Amino acid sequence: MVLTGANGSGKSSLLRLLATLLMPVTGRLLWNGAPVRDDLSAYRARLHYVGHLEAIKPALRVRETLAFWAQTRGIGTASVDRALAVFGLAQIADWPCRWLSAGQRRRLALARLVATPAPLWLLDEPGAALDADGEARLVAAIAGHRDRGGRVVVATHQPIALSGGSELRLGDFAVAETLVDF
Repeated sequence: MVLTGANGSGKSSLLRLLATLLMPVTGRLLWNGAPVRDDLSAYRARLHYVGHLEAIKPALRVRETLAFWAQTRGIGTASVDRALAVFGLAQIADWPCRWLSAGQRRRLALARLVATPAPLWLLDEPGAALDADGEARLVAAIAGHRDRGGRVVVATHQPIALSGGSELRLGDFAVAETLVDF
């Protein structure tokens, strides 16, 4: 699903609700028909949220950053090299993150999706700071994730070439009651 709308229309807020960083005042969030609140830990283990901030430590190296995230998920680091390749970071894998450009930092944040698999990706402006190659790699990663049965919600102002998905355009400063069931 691609979320579109003007600034302030609620795209990021909806993603934060889906990530359970915010809880709905009314309504329910469901996963396979069951309320998410019944088992927040299990639901959170099923998702990745990539927001505006990359969650990157400047002193760590690129490879170390992905290995850290893999270890926090309790999985081995075998997928780190694949994630580096998917997002075109293999040649800078040993660089300290403080050396990275904005686009490279964004690629690293997105590479975490591949290094630590989860069924649901919640992406807030994932194309920000990416060049054409980075955008193509992002679209390919999303397509691959969806081909393997994964689900993706993308909030964006930029056009993104995703096929077979739906679009939800949020109205300007409107409050919507939507039943969301993944």
